[in-house]
Amino acid sequence: MKAMLVRTYGDDAVFEAVEVETPEVKAGHVLVKIAASSVNTVDTMIRRMGKELPLSPELPAILGMDFAGTIEAVGEGVEGYSVGDEVYGCAGGLADLPGTLAEYIVADANLIAPKAGTLSMREAAALPLVGITAYEGLTRAGIREGQKVLVHGGSGGVGHVALQLARHFGAEVYSTGGGDKQLALIERLGATPINYKTESVDEYVAEHTGGAGFDVVFDSVGGANLTNSFQAAALNGQVATTVSMCELDLTPAHFKGLSLHVVFMLIPMLHGVGREEHAKALRYLTEVAEAGELTPVLDEQRFTLEEAGAAHARLESGKAMGKVVVENS
Repeated sequence: MKAMLVRTYGDDAVFEAVEVETPEVKAGHVLVKIAASSVNTVDTMIRRMGKELPLSPELPAILGMDFAGTIEAVGEGVEGYSVGDEVYGCAGGLADLPGTLAEYIVADANLIAPKAGTLSMREAAALPLVGITAYEGLTRAGIREGQKVLVHGGSGGVGHVALQLARHFGAEVYSTGGGDKQLALIERLGATPINYKTESVDEYVAEHTGGAGFDVVFDSVGGANLTNSFQAAALNGQVATTVSMCELDLTPAHFKGLSLHVVFMLIPMLHGVGREEHAKALRYLTEVAEAGELTPVLDEQRFTLEEAGAAHARLESGKAMGKVVVENS
């Protein structure tokens, strides 16, 4: 099969088109012919940082985590799937799991789910990592109908899914963005847009919550922005973040009695623990998508498998609006 291989890590790392053996299906897994895969920030981090990240695969490596495609073989012990089924998942591209920038992948059946019939292969491929992350963060924060929820970075990969899921859960959703295009997308997806460049946290908390704060803050920006999340949260509120690799003064969280939920959705893939929770989350996302309440936003630029390097560059440029997707076949 054709695959895109990296032989070195670093800022000058390049993808090389090579022919490799098509993997054979094994127990508990399915062989999937990949139609599309998407690029996530963690993919670009692995390519640039290599072994500075403890999750990077050994070289030479096939990167890529998300995919959508069609099952071509079913391994022993796998139930509920047949040859010809359309599926999607996040199942490779780190540690000892070969990635999705290839024509085929052997995927753990606990890391996939049936693809929503309402989504194209490209749309489905855009959803797994960001969808599971958003689902985990909101459910761990105990989101409930009628709550006021703030999503930081609502036009980003995780954020634009989080705000759609929050609306699905019946919340009143607000979201920060920093430009006209970002704010327009947030509004189109059904949330009240907040321009963080022109409104202070105190100003938008006063305007939208009467000064009480938001019940749940989902922070897909993280880092230093966590301080803004603490400031925006209500007393005894919930803060979920996807970016917490930083040193931070937790004093504001202490005096508000906040609960902080750190979401790192790659844990089941890295440690082989709780993988069935990913399948459960993906099945739920399929239901929400088929109900017409979740649609991934795709960047306007399209890339073939051979253009994997350009797809990475597009994401890193900061110019993409929506998920960057590679068409594998």
